[in-house]
Amino acid sequence: MKRLALTAAAAMVAGFPLAFTAAHAQDFPPKKPVTMVVGFAAGGSADIAARVIARKLGENIGQSVVVENKPGAGGNLAHAQVANGPADGSMLLFGSIGPLSIAPHFMKLAYDPLKDLAPITMGVTFPNVLVVPASTGIKTLGEFIAKAKRAPGKLDFASTGPGSAAHMAGELLNDVAKIDTLHVPYKGGAPALQDVLGDRVTSFYAAPPTALPHIESGKLIPLATTGLSRPAYLPNVPTVAETYPGFNATNWYAFVASAKTPKPLLDRWNVELVKVLNTPEVRENLLKHGQTAAPGSRDELGKFIAAEHGKWGRIVRERKLTAD
Repeated sequence: MKRLALTAAAAMVAGFPLAFTAAHAQDFPPKKPVTMVVGFAAGGSADIAARVIARKLGENIGQSVVVENKPGAGGNLAHAQVANGPADGSMLLFGSIGPLSIAPHFMKLAYDPLKDLAPITMGVTFPNVLVVPASTGIKTLGEFIAKAKRAPGKLDFASTGPGSAAHMAGELLNDVAKIDTLHVPYKGGAPALQDVLGDRVTSFYAAPPTALPHIESGKLIPLATTGLSRPAYLPNVPTVAETYPGFNATNWYAFVASAKTPKPLLDRWNVELVKVLNTPEVRENLLKHGQTAAPGSRDELGKFIAAEHGKWGRIVRERKLTAD
């Protein structure tokens, strides 16, 4: 009895009642298959990364981890599903920059990303690359900016939809370079890329995995990448930040879950996912697809999402952007 009392006291000092801590320790891994929800169709960058991570995660925890693709509304349907889904640790979301940081400034959502979804860890990051068709004759970011200033509103840029990372990258460049390029939204990367290759649109802030083959063939000219540093797979392409210091429009996917999930389970998922993302084979596999594993703490991710939310909210307001 005395030993039990001491154990209970220790648990209370640690911040959790004994019964609560023990119960949730027994719940990991969940007794049912774990679902990793992705807000985009199979075959895209988010899906590829999720499957690489899910495979290793399942091996580590000895439980099936099923990737569920739920495309629609720019990923917002998937985020709403998880925000209102089970809070027993059995459902994870491979969340993305749009629904978590940008979409709330464009439309009323069925969830609040800052309140209804709990951060677990950053998953992967990658810059977009600003490309133009070789036929434009534009070779550098400086030439692109100069041409845009000579003809305001005449140059256009494709994106994967209003409020997407590609859209925000273009608007941020408009903002810092004091230019006026026209946004042309598409329903996905494939049709946007097709029209750039067909000379029907001047430029595109493309995901590296889809653009690299066409860069290597010479059909597309890479002008700049949108992160703070040059990625290993495009070492000779400058960043926008080298011309406009501080420019950062990095694309990212992060793991979150329903905010109702008990903290011990969220903490345990952080441990397991960080372990997977630090595995050399996983990191190498992700890098082959143009993505960099970026594991971190729950607190770091929470602060990062809040900062991104504020940053893109300012751009949306100041440039008077709409979802139309």
